[in-house]
This record gives sequence, C-alpha cells and structure tokens, in this order.
Amino acid sequence: MGWLKSDITRRDFLNGVALSVAAGALSPAAAMSAANAPHAYPPGLAGLRGSHTGAFEVAHALAWEGRKWARPSALTDSLYDLVVVGAGLSGLAAAHLFRAAAGESARILILDNHDDFGGHARRNEFDVDGRKLIGYGGSQSIDGPSSYSPDSKEILKSLGVDVSRFYDYFDQQFYEKRGMRAGLYLDQKTYGADALSDLPFPYWSNAPRKKTVDRALKALPLQPQTKSVLKTLVFEGRDYLDGKSAEEKVAYLRSVSYEDFLKRHTPATDEIVTLLRRIPLGLWGCGWDVLSALEASRWGMPGTDGLGVGDLIDNSHDFEEPYIFHFPDGNASLARLLVRKLIPDAVSGSTMEDIVLAAVDYGRLDADGAPTRIRLGATAVEMRHSPTGKSVDVVYVKEGIAHRVRGRHAIMAGYMAMAPHICLEMPAAQAEAVRFFTKIPLVYVNVALRNWRAFEKAGFHRLYAPSSFCDLAALDFPVGMGDYRFSASPDEPILLHLQHVPIAPGLGLNEKDQHRAGRHSLYTLSFEDFETAIVGQLTGALSAFGFDADKTIAGITVNRWPHGYAYEYNELFDGADWSPENGPHLAAREQIGRISIANSDSSAFAYVNGAFDAAARAVKEQLLLS
Repeated sequence: MGWLKSDITRRDFLNGVALSVAAGALSPAAAMSAANAPHAYPPGLAGLRGSHTGAFEVAHALAWEGRKWARPSALTDSLYDLVVVGAGLSGLAAAHLFRAAAGESARILILDNHDDFGGHARRNEFDVDGRKLIGYGGSQSIDGPSSYSPDSKEILKSLGVDVSRFYDYFDQQFYEKRGMRAGLYLDQKTYGADALSDLPFPYWSNAPRKKTVDRALKALPLQPQTKSVLKTLVFEGRDYLDGKSAEEKVAYLRSVSYEDFLKRHTPATDEIVTLLRRIPLGLWGCGWDVLSALEASRWGMPGTDGLGVGDLIDNSHDFEEPYIFHFPDGNASLARLLVRKLIPDAVSGSTMEDIVLAAVDYGRLDADGAPTRIRLGATAVEMRHSPTGKSVDVVYVKEGIAHRVRGRHAIMAGYMAMAPHICLEMPAAQAEAVRFFTKIPLVYVNVALRNWRAFEKAGFHRLYAPSSFCDLAALDFPVGMGDYRFSASPDEPILLHLQHVPIAPGLGLNEKDQHRAGRHSLYTLSFEDFETAIVGQLTGALSAFGFDADKTIAGITVNRWPHGYAYEYNELFDGADWSPENGPHLAAREQIGRISIANSDSSAFAYVNGAFDAAARAVKEQLLLS
C-alpha cells in the first residue's frame, strides 16, 4: 500500500462493507458471495456506486462506438400516454406534473439505466452495529428555496415539503457548541509532515481572525515567505489594480483567472496559489485556474478585498437563507416523495418526515397493470416519432435485449449529451448546441464511522485538504427528522462525507477540457484505489488524535459520477450575458414535436430547481399538443 499508514487492505472490505460487520455470521467466502449477489434494495449497496457497472456500458457503446440495435417489430407494452427517459429528479417531476394534469389513470412509463431511481439524488444506507445511518450520494440540499420559481415551489408544496420545518430539524449550532470548526489538512507526502490546523484564509466564509491565522501559520509546514504574504493578502486590503476605475477593474477581473491575477498583480507565492486552488471545487467542479478573478472577488478570496468593486458585483448565488434545507439522504428524499406520489403502493408513509425511514418496495416499481411504472436497468437508445406522427417510439436495452415502447408524448430527461444519439430527429443545429455542454465529474464518498471521537478531540468537523485525493472531508449534517435521529455523541456512529473532484491544472486546459480529462480518469479508478486513498488521508489527518481506521471504519460507499453536475456558464470562457435565462442551452432544449427535453442541463443550472423548472417547461410543451 506504500504510503498507507493503516494495516487495512482490500481484503478487509467486501464491496465497501467491513468484514468485521459480518464476521460473526458469515465466513469470508459466504460474505463475499452475499456481497456480490443481486440486491433487492439498492440504497443498501456499498462499494462502487453512483454510475455503477452495468449502468453506462450500453450508452457508451451507442455514443462512442455508434452501435445500433435492431428495432423490435412488436411493442413490449400497450400504448402509454407518456414515456420518460430518465428517473432523476427532472424525469420524476415531469411524470408527476403530467399525471397531475392528465389524471391518475394516465399511463406513464419511466426508463432509467441505473439500478436505482433519483439520478444524482442518490441514497446510501449503512447498518453500523445495529444503528441505521442514512446519507446522500449526490444531490445534497434544497438551496435557497425562497428564490425558487412558482413551478418549483409548487412541486415542493405538492409533495408536502414545508422547508420552514428544517429550522427545527437542522441544529445549526451543533458543532459550534462542541468547539468544532472547519480546518486545514496538509499531507506528509506534499509538505514533509502531516499538519492539521485552523484555516488561515477565507473558506466559504468571512476572513478568519488574526489570532487564528497566526496560530495556524505557526503550526503549518509552509515556507516563511508564504506565511508572510498570505497574511498580507488576507488582512491588508491592498488595491492591486490601483489606477483603474471600478468599471475597468470589473471588466479586467472577468477576463483573467484568479490564479493569473494572483501571479501578475500580487506577491502570492506558488505555494499560496496551490493552497487556494481547490476551494471552489464543491460549487463549480473546477479550480481557480479556470475561474475568473471576478468570481474570486464575489467569494472574498485573498487579495480581492481592497479592489473596491463590491458595489458592482452580482452576488446572485448568495442567499439570505441558511444552508439547512437538507434531508438525511439529501435530495433522494425528494425522489422518494415523487415516487410515492406516482406509485403509492411502492413507498410507505404520508409525510416529509416519515419519508426518511419509509420502506420502498422496488418490486412494485414496474408492476403489471399499474398506471405509472418505473423500469430500472433500462437504457434508452432511440426515440423517434411513429409513422403517423401522433406518438413516439422509444427503444431501450435491458439485460442485453432491445425492447420498444410507444407513448403519445415523450420526455428526454437523461443526460443532455446523449440526446443527439437517442433523438434521431434532432436537427443538426440543435445537436451542435448540445455538444457545447459537458457534465462535471465528481465523486461523493460516504464512510460509516463507529464513532467520531478523533474529530472532536482534534476540534474539527470539516477539513479542507488542498493536496489530498479528497479535497473535502466533513462529518454529516446535524439533521434529525421523524424517527431518524442524528448522532448525538462522539461515541455514536456517524457518516463522514468526502469529495473527490478530478481536475487537471497546469496543462493549459480550459474548464470543459479539464472535465473531459477528469471524467476519463474516474473510469480508471477501482474501489480499491478510492479505499486506499481515503484510509490514508484520514489516518494522516487524525491518527494523532486517536483515529484507527481498522477499528473505526465500518463501511465505505463510493458514489462515482463521471457525468455529475450540469454545466453552468463560466464568465472566463463563456458569454458575459449567458445565464439560465440566456445561452446555447435554449437551442439545445428545443422541443422536437412530441419529444420535449427536461434535465438540469437544459436549465444550465445544477440545482433541484433547475431540474424541476425543466420538468415543468417540458410538460407544458407537451400538454399544448393534447
């Protein structure tokens, strides 16, 4: 294992589950057999999840190799009123809205290539010593719900979601009351020694206090010049563009990356540039080498406070509401609420609270005779109008066999990039607009811990790690609702969330080319690669505080999303006036007769309301044809 400090090896885990969990009941051979067996409940699967093996091969064969499947002469099912491709939030919401307009008896089929519904709104479950832990493997929270459109607000209301209740469910002072804060971890491989400290620079928050910075810099293995210059950049508020008007500064800051701004106009060392680079990964999926200095000014990054452009900066992604609108499984609960509306027999319960622990019967999702059906493991490979033009034929592949279904209406709610390969009647100009976009690759990892004593002893609940495999490691959000309660004590089990975003700085690549390179890199990584890196990182950061991976880690689920966030316009490379209201995505999502396009890509907005708004638009387009 090389630098791996723990004695954990690949043999200690079976698809992400610690052997010790099953050792009392199963032999290693029997445990391995159970781990590899077909699973009736996908959220309980550990190991490599997200875009899992079996979910992408057909799509890759279609898009990369141009493979074709013969169109079956016979229809698999009788005529549907609506066929939806994609069971993510947008596809499920589209089905929900169509059903509300057409009536509960409307026949709807939803196809999805994964073995679970929800798309990126993925749920992970663990059983740790008899305690159920629930986490999110993708779409995280309802962000800024007061800014939602009437359509998105209405969808939440129709699902019984009252966001005001999260003020009671989310303990905003939980970690603060325990003296825990966000910290910085520098690893031995890069800096010569493992070091854990407070953050000596802004990180999604206001600038730290000088005493905190002095204490942190004293403990960190950084060059003396780096420490001195960093303090200057954080606290002195110099105008590094003195002589330019505020308007000239804004225009210039929009045209240059933050890293280039630091290198050209400030005394920042290369060490400082590297330290700060990965801070925006969680929001943008890329680093400051391909984001503008104007965006850095919006964030209050070091070296920008004295520029005097605050009054001219649009902080449109800043919300007055706190970031608390979070179910324990993230937005997977929204997906479950949508499925409950569509197929009541499949999901128990009736409230936003009981959805957290609600039982989902996956065997009822595609039941014969049900008005709405969700067919998992089914990859669409063709959508085209029937000879009469009054319906749409959809060909999909399931377990290697092609099937054909027909719907009076169809909605493409899968990855936008697949639309030209599937929607064969898409005009060339529209297909070209689609090719402008690319998904942002990322990985969300959930590590089930038997306790979090080492984190409390260290004094940190969240770690930024600029040189490690995962740039972020954070204890779970302190939210409990219904009968699900959050870990109340450091002696209790908890989920640790880690984030890996593959970037390629220093190669002269723009943002989208870095995403393409990062996506391919994810396909080369095995579960063992993730496990080794994660265990090594946690051991390096926390072993001094008593962390023992062998004793503490109960399970690991890696949610790999080579096609993750929807692409949002980047002012450094894209049109200055492009936004969710204006840009090439408008051409990319144009209606094709009885086929409409709904996904967050088509909104150029990687949030729940981007998916919901797209669903509402697509359904309205189709209802006008009825």
